[in-house]
Amino acid sequence: MHLYQHGMDLTTLSQWLGHVNLSTTLIYAHADTEMKRKAMEEATGDYFPRVSAEKSPYDVNDDAVLKRLYGLK
Repeated sequence: MHLYQHGMDLTTLSQWLGHVNLSTTLIYAHADTEMKRKAMEEATGDYFPRVSAEKSPYDVNDDAVLKRLYGLK
């Protein structure tokens, strides 16, 4: 998980671990709250110019939103 969280591609990680199938790696791989926070920041930043941080309905620092996205409600 640490390698995945720090940007290692899942396919490469799967091969590095010696898994025959990528699906084996997917059992363990999940996006944690910080990965979701970074994804939300990227989605509302310059990467998608049509959506600006000011116009976003989500505040990436809103713990309630992050918990809901993480499935904790």
